[in-house]
Amino acid sequence: QVQLVESGGGLVQAGGSLRLSCAASGRIFSTKYLGWYRQAPGKQRELVARITRGGTTDYADSVKGRFTIDRDNAKNTVYLQMNSLSHEDTAVYYCNAEMLVGSPRDYWGRGTQVTVSS
Repeated sequence: QVQLVESGGGLVQAGGSLRLSCAASGRIFSTKYLGWYRQAPGKQRELVARITRGGTTDYADSVKGRFTIDRDNAKNTVYLQMNSLSHEDTAVYYCNAEMLVGSPRDYWGRGTQVTVSS
């Protein structure tokens, strides 16, 4: 089992920055990726960014150059630095752990709201 707890969401003006944190506990050694997804009102949940233990990253095209994901393996924490935020970034952001093996394959945090004022 893996537990994920997000923090750092809030209200920010357009053009501003926000840094999200996700503290992971449990069977972290069995994770393939830690990452961030988001879901805006009326839209599907989508991958924002993910990172392996070794530091390999994937980003959604919509956030490349603006968002940066990083991971502190010693603290079992993953971060999402969000810069140049726009109203379109408004969503609930969820921390995600994808497991190497086993069931369930994915674990989720409860989410943290990010609201960007226009």
